[in-house]
Amino acid sequence: MSRRGLVLFVALGLIWGTPYLLIKVAVEYVDPGFVVFARVALGAAVLVPIVLVRRQWRALRGHWRWVVVFALVELTFTLMALSWAEQSISSSLAALLIAAVPIVGTILANRFGLDAHITPRRMLGLGVGFLGVALLVGLDVSGSTALAVAALAITVLGYALGPIVIEKRLSEVPNLPVIAAALAINTVIYLPFGILGWPTTPVPATIWLSLVVLGLLCTAVAFVMLFALITEVGAPRAQVITYINPAVAVVLGVVVLKEPITLGIAIGFPLVLIGSWLGTRSGAVVEAEPHP
Repeated sequence: MSRRGLVLFVALGLIWGTPYLLIKVAVEYVDPGFVVFARVALGAAVLVPIVLVRRQWRALRGHWRWVVVFALVELTFTLMALSWAEQSISSSLAALLIAAVPIVGTILANRFGLDAHITPRRMLGLGVGFLGVALLVGLDVSGSTALAVAALAITVLGYALGPIVIEKRLSEVPNLPVIAAALAINTVIYLPFGILGWPTTPVPATIWLSLVVLGLLCTAVAFVMLFALITEVGAPRAQVITYINPAVAVVLGVVVLKEPITLGIAIGFPLVLIGSWLGTRSGAVVEAEPHP
């Protein structure tokens, strides 16, 4: 991995380790749909004017169908499922379950021709990773939180598919107009949630700050960095960023929210990371074409 790729990898891992904490704090006071609306609307408010000034919308001509697909897969269902799930489960558990993204991404990348080699070691890694997820669910999930875990499965699938859509169908398109358009599309989709879910009671300033950070840093800036990382290292390897996010999320959950380190986390999380590492380590990865 190049120095630029390494810097992007670490920075994005740290940035995307914080949304779990911010979402958990926010959904204590506002509706999950409003959280998503605020997040995508703030991101769009930053990126759309930049794209307009640069006159980059024309670059999306002929690609709008796949931009919409990316918007739906990467943002629409994933963000809502994650925000809704964190009403019932800890931010740490949410992050650790989403650490399964590289495992699912490896399977999908092989299916779509981005990664042709599934060696015995990688098969072992996939098995270990799924065992870790099973232990997380089996030890830490009760009947009352089962639906939340099911919702997170939607987030995992979307996060694994999004980079593949980029590399297979949007690799020749500049990254900024793609993510700006995706955020704008989701702003329209979630506008009713924003209107109907607007808080009617006073909300602490820290909650508004959480939403601002979610929209500006964890969405607008982070997605631009994601595109740059995919260009640098390819979609399957970019998904391995989930080695870092969960660790950051667990630390923040324990330190800030006083969330416990459960038996499921202690046993399952290392297995998920080991499985992800083995499952994505070897094999020919098709690199994304540089964006113009």
